[in-house]
Amino acid sequence: MKTIGNILWFVLAGFWLALGWAFAGVVCCITIVGIPFGIQAFKLAGFSLWPFGRTVVATDEDSTVLETVFNVIWLLLFGWGLFLASMTTAVLLCLTIIGIPFAVQSFKIGVLALWPFGRTVVAD
Repeated sequence: MKTIGNILWFVLAGFWLALGWAFAGVVCCITIVGIPFGIQAFKLAGFSLWPFGRTVVATDEDSTVLETVFNVIWLLLFGWGLFLASMTTAVLLCLTIIGIPFAVQSFKIGVLALWPFGRTVVAD
């Protein structure tokens, strides 16, 4: 079931989402200051390609001050809008029974987009 979900996701939304995230990552990596944000955008691009069978977990490490600062900056500049877009998409997908599994994936992407530093994507 994961394979079918991933194929449908890739064809309908995943390719374009990943392309957008990869472009954002390249733009962020133009400056040295933006490289940490670019890495997070690449993480979101990879997760957007094949979200079924994968989940977002917090890393085992203790949260550092720099990580928290980067998360706050990300939240203020990008995270809130990306999270709201993902939640809106998830709500719209929940209007049909067929869309519910895709809504769950949209929610997972939204959580990662809200607070990406200190989180990693792992297989279920």
